Amino acid sequence: MRIASRAAALISLTILSASPAYANKLLIPAFARKYNISCSVCHAPVPKLTPAGEAFAGNGFEFEVGEEPRDTIATGDPTLRLQRALPLAVRFDAYANLYSNAPKGSASNDLQTPWVMKLLSGGQIADKMSYYMYFLLTERGEVAGLEDAYVQFTNVGGSPLSLIVGQFQVSDPLFKRELRLTYDDYQAYRVRVGNAKADLTYDRGVMAVWSPWEGADMAASVVSGRGLNQADDERKYDSDSDKNFAFRYSQEIGHLRLGGYVYGGNERQLGRNNRITIFGPDATLSLTSKVELNLQYVTRKDDDPFYGACSVSAPCAGTRTKPFGTTVRSGFVEATISPQGPAGKMFFSGLYNWASSDDQVISLRLGEQGTPPGLLSEYRTASFAVHRMHHRNVRMTAEAQWDFTNERARLLTGFVVGF
Repeated sequence: MRIASRAAALISLTILSASPAYANKLLIPAFARKYNISCSVCHAPVPKLTPAGEAFAGNGFEFEVGEEPRDTIATGDPTLRLQRALPLAVRFDAYANLYSNAPKGSASNDLQTPWVMKLLSGGQIADKMSYYMYFLLTERGEVAGLEDAYVQFTNVGGSPLSLIVGQFQVSDPLFKRELRLTYDDYQAYRVRVGNAKADLTYDRGVMAVWSPWEGADMAASVVSGRGLNQADDERKYDSDSDKNFAFRYSQEIGHLRLGGYVYGGNERQLGRNNRITIFGPDATLSLTSKVELNLQYVTRKDDDPFYGACSVSAPCAGTRTKPFGTTVRSGFVEATISPQGPAGKMFFSGLYNWASSDDQVISLRLGEQGTPPGLLSEYRTASFAVHRMHHRNVRMTAEAQWDFTNERARLLTGFVVGF
């Protein structure tokens, strides 16, 4: 009862005191240890966030902006805030996959144990200043290194504006890939075209988020447009002086949230310039307290995604021998059903992905490069998953996917653990 009462009070406090509504990535068990509460306060189910979890992350991992510090060392210096122990947590994903109609020479089953293992940390650095990061100890069997790594300045100058500086996903103001329940990804954010490096996943830069009025959220980003590449011989991340810009606005109208997103910039390679424009609407509809529907539509236009590399001896997209522009349309529909409510143990989710273009110019980095011509003109899949919370930090999952383009099925079972 004491924990339940404390959790209810924290949820009420969070909803009343929330600043920007954007949650910046998933929360971690280290926060549950810090506040002595259940993971269910912020997740239902893990890693999907509750309204309290959204607000907690938006507040810079505090239930109230500027709350009294806890678990800190008494240094005697009011200008120094040090946490008593560095907050650490681990996420461990493991799966077993079964594939139908596997390509010749390819395995029809695979034990992905583990598939992902992350070391996560986050917390306060100073008043209204926090950090979040995770290191991929292994992803698909390799040490992937840092992905999320940023510092957040909350309520800058007493305003409702917060700034995020570091590495983050450009699509974070939309639907966060790290918070999805399905093994299948939000492929619209992963679309790359031709030889261009820019997409809507990880990048380096600055993001500003704020809520100008009730039910409204805005986010603006400036990023390099190069992803998480290594610095070059001049110790520079970016290969040109151009930066890419993104803006998103959303408005809540009853049980419906409508948003619009635009991303634009230039990318230079081989002395050539490619103008990239990405835009589209998104929506979230809460049909009942137990059913949520997310929709995303994205149009991407590239002026010269092969940077003048197309020629008679090396044609692009099959027959193209001269520079050409492209348009790729993509999107997804996601449904989450909680028949027992957020506090229940059973959850169901579905995800439909699609991407299409008139030419073979799409890369989703799913292995298509290993099969000539190495680029896709169409991608369509549908997935349905069943999840059971064995414990609040242990989610068992079973998922079935159908690939419409290749007429293949994938069956998966496994678990996601946070500790």
